[in-house]
Amino acid sequence: MSSQNEMKLIFDARSVNESFARVAVAAFIAELNPTLDEIADIKTAVSEAVTNAIIHGYHEPEQKVELFCQIQGDEVSITVSDTGAGIADVSKAMEPFYTTKPELERSGMGFSFMEAFMDRLEVVSEPGKGTRVHMVRKLGNQEG
Repeated sequence: MSSQNEMKLIFDARSVNESFARVAVAAFIAELNPTLDEIADIKTAVSEAVTNAIIHGYHEPEQKVELFCQIQGDEVSITVSDTGAGIADVSKAMEPFYTTKPELERSGMGFSFMEAFMDRLEVVSEPGKGTRVHMVRKLGNQEG
């Protein structure tokens, strides 16, 4: 197993790319030999972060979402960034059931899911400049 590895993807802010991002991260972390539960947790967190960027960050699908992943030992670090609308009050946005798009029947649980499925979550945002969601998960099913 490699002690460090990284990748970066940039893709259009289209809902169809959420599944691409989720599967790309799952394939990337395969070298860590994750359990099915670990893969499911990470895929869910990535899905929520990418969906947040697409739904709340942008209004045009041609804008870009950036996904950066890094493996360091048995830990995976994932950052999802957009340069869109940003979040005025990050602490309010991280409350369960909070959503800026209730008309789209959004549950407002995205950040709660990210927190539940990852070991660490950091959200940095500035209105008009975008949002960066940084998540870290240590994987426990290590061989070697």
